[in-house]
Amino acid sequence: MTVIARPSPNFEPRPAGAQIDTLVLHYTGMESGEAALARLCDAQAKVSAHYVIEEDGRVFALVAEEMRAWHAGASSWRGEADVNSRSIGIELVNPGHEFGYRAFPAAQIEALIRLSREILARHPIAPRNVVGHSDVAPTRKQDPGELFPWQDLAERHGIGLWPCGEPTPLPPEHVLLSGLSHVGYDIHDPKAALTAFQRHFRPWKVDGLIDEESVGRLRSLLRIVR
Repeated sequence: MTVIARPSPNFEPRPAGAQIDTLVLHYTGMESGEAALARLCDAQAKVSAHYVIEEDGRVFALVAEEMRAWHAGASSWRGEADVNSRSIGIELVNPGHEFGYRAFPAAQIEALIRLSREILARHPIAPRNVVGHSDVAPTRKQDPGELFPWQDLAERHGIGLWPCGEPTPLPPEHVLLSGLSHVGYDIHDPKAALTAFQRHFRPWKVDGLIDEESVGRLRSLLRIVR
């Protein structure tokens, strides 16, 4: 796969002993890919990612994988707050919810699959740790959003997880929250955590409300997380 170098100054060494065990997928949320690249490479912006994938499938490398890029911000996954120190971040060019959110083109997703497979071959990233920005920052972020093809990536390409649970009677709220926490979500804001879960694993209905379908999918996911 051809990767275009577009170095960003926005990185630093990972902490000593930090192991890369998480892959975080984003959308750029800007009006164009060039605008997103310019911001991610602007020292004043203090944001970056390891890779950017344009809608036509071009892949840009901004930060070396062994370095700590600044893509996740204030975030948490599986009880660890410094997601940047142990993750690789990929930005998918897409205007996002603010500028006209749209489906991700086939060429872009094909490039993502190739790149993700290479990253997963290089690092011990478990399927449960292939996540979206909204998963690790549920109170702040929506990306990559409900149009992102999580199911296809998991079922056809082995990238991430996809639960197939049947609707299940509602448990007490504390049981639901315990399950979300076990998957990896920060549950300090329960509705935000459930909304992020739905956006990833039940994207056809994202309302932050506890229902039997969400519970069934969560229980199914809990059976397969590793």
